[in-house]
Amino acid sequence: MKCPQCHGAESKVIESRDAADGEAIRRRRECLHCQQRFTTYERVERPNLAVIKKDGSRELFDRSKLFGAIHRSVGKFLTSDLEIEEIVARVENALYGLGAQEVPSRQIGDLISEELAKRNEVAYVRFASVYREFKDIEEFQAVLNQLRDKTLHKEG
Repeated sequence: MKCPQCHGAESKVIESRDAADGEAIRRRRECLHCQQRFTTYERVERPNLAVIKKDGSRELFDRSKLFGAIHRSVGKFLTSDLEIEEIVARVENALYGLGAQEVPSRQIGDLISEELAKRNEVAYVRFASVYREFKDIEEFQAVLNQLRDKTLHKEG
């Protein structure tokens, strides 16, 4: 594993722990050349999964792209990058659990929305506003009303 700082090829593992509900191993490493510390993740390689985009084009599923999208859109509303990694792992497991070779991007967005709704209402609404491409305040208000109704049902 190359160091992201000096690109040295030798590092030592300082700490290892399970991540993403046991679906990955998180390793803290230290470069033997520059002593820079960095984190790597080890996970099982899965078969290719194609994502069908809104315009009908297809591209390979990329978990790092999914992580980046969640981090950019709602990262500050979650507790850590580890929480985002857990969301990505749960979404990825659900997608591969479908047993399909292709999945619509809308389905991925729905799975992310479900995960966010369980963790942070503000993150959920923020993600939904971008993902669903709200055109006006009424669409935004409808999502807020759904959240309010779910909260009332849990309390009642």
